[in-house]
Amino acid sequence: MKKRYLSRRLIQIIPTLFIITFVVFVLVYMAGDPVSLMLPEDASDADREALREALGLKDPFIIQYFNFLSNLATGNFGTSFRYNQEALPLVLERLPATFELATASMVVAIVIAIPLGIYSARKRNSFVDLFITGGSVLGKAMPNFWLGIMLILFLAVNYHFFPVSGRGTLAHLILPAITLGTGIAAEMTRLIRSSMLEILNQDYIRTAKSKGVSDPSIIFKHAFRNSLIPVVTIMGLQISSLVSGALITETVFSWPGLGLLLVQAVNGRDMAIVQAAVFVIAILVIVINLITDLLYRLLDPRINYS
Repeated sequence: MKKRYLSRRLIQIIPTLFIITFVVFVLVYMAGDPVSLMLPEDASDADREALREALGLKDPFIIQYFNFLSNLATGNFGTSFRYNQEALPLVLERLPATFELATASMVVAIVIAIPLGIYSARKRNSFVDLFITGGSVLGKAMPNFWLGIMLILFLAVNYHFFPVSGRGTLAHLILPAITLGTGIAAEMTRLIRSSMLEILNQDYIRTAKSKGVSDPSIIFKHAFRNSLIPVVTIMGLQISSLVSGALITETVFSWPGLGLLLVQAVNGRDMAIVQAAVFVIAILVIVINLITDLLYRLLDPRINYS
């Protein structure tokens, strides 16, 4: 059943990617004429028409789309006029920086969320529980760009503990990782708390307590593991958003990842980069969601793929 489920999910990737490529192409097609950005302002009309002809922009929509698909099959998304390089290698070159930031942010979120969520559930309706719950709501409500700017202002500009922007050392990674990890931790904390509360009220937990099983064993061996499925779900969604490029955070900290590249490409209407970036992001999100689904069976053998 698992192999059949995996095969079905892999087959579903094909129409999903087809729909994504069509939507991306339509948006790029509607964005306007890129020739005005590729040529200087004093370029003649003849030069503009010649470039449109060379790029195939004078062809009908359907012809342009099929040309796009044929190039896509070979990994050719065109050449970035800003960098004067092929678009796909530029996008893939930025992925390690985005993976690095995503991993660090998720580590920050897990380190904060798991102990706070468990402790909040154990101390239900206490002052500590209300404080943690209120803090998680506040953390979720704070915009990433505001938190990032505040961290830069206090910890980088005023006290010079960390660099303002860029990438290269561990110190460069800390502020953007905290900025992204805080919002994820806030959401995970509330989810872990609610999942733990539901599990702790189950009959088998009360039976374990009546048999004298130690409290740490009940919490971590029985309750926490069984509460992980919704947590893994939200982690998969958050990792997808992180890997797809934390656009605002990477822009605030000038982190040279996929998000910053995509923002710059959109602002500059560098459509080759936009198309390549969105396609790579779609692949990554699909793969991460598939891995998340497969992890469910490892956490709970009772789950049946059908």
